[in-house]
Parts: sequence; structure tokens; C-alpha cells
Amino acid sequence: MKYLTEIKVRGYHADFYGHVNNARYLEFFEEDRWALLESKIDLKKWAAKGLIFLVVNINVNYRTAVAVGETLSLTTRLEKIGNKSVILKQEMVLESTKKIAADALVTFVIRNDNGAMKMEGDILAEIEKLR
Repeated sequence: MKYLTEIKVRGYHADFYGHVNNARYLEFFEEDRWALLESKIDLKKWAAKGLIFLVVNINVNYRTAVAVGETLSLTTRLEKIGNKSVILKQEMVLESTKKIAADALVTFVIRNDNGAMKMEGDILAEIEKLR
């Protein structure tokens, strides 16, 4: 599996117990989503057309605690394309053990001034680049 993002866990990522705070997992996943999007889609071109990427749902499974000093590798892949939404599957792996620390399903839409866009035509072609 190809990992786009590697994160070294720092003290400011941790809670009182020395483990990564649950909110930080969301930030780590977001970092990798942006890495994937920027590597496949011209987001400046989208912005010029008034198109935005908008997360509408995230479901996270916290599998194991992550301590300060650990290195995480993250991956994001296209899971499903719906009528107006797309689901990405994300995984965060501990480099030291290769165990999955957390995984998530993230649903997003592409929105313009009129609301969520249908996954068809040019929009669908752009989303297909995420495969």
C-alpha cells in the first residue's frame, strides 16, 4: 500500500495520558486527504470554478493508542462514488508494529453555489483520478 503522509507524533499531539488525543486523529486524516487531493486534482482550478470539497460525515474506529514518539503512515483511497457524494477509506498505521491505529470512512460532496454537485461529467472524471 502506498502511503502519502508520514507523521511523527509530538508532545503537543498528546493528551494528559501521553496518547494522541482523539481530535488529532481527525487532523492527521485530514492531512492525508489533502495530500491525495492535491496529488490528483487541480484544486486551484476547482476554486476558480466555485467548486469546494466539503466533508459531510466521518466515522472513525480507534484501534489502538498512539504514544508520543511514534511514527504514523497514512493512506487514503476511494471507496465508493455515489450520486452526489463520495466515500474515502483512510487508515493510520503505526510504523513500529504495522498495526492499524485507526481507520475512517469519510463522506464528502463537491459543492458550488447551488448545492452538492452530481457525480457526472467533468466532476466524475476528476473524482475518478482518486482511484
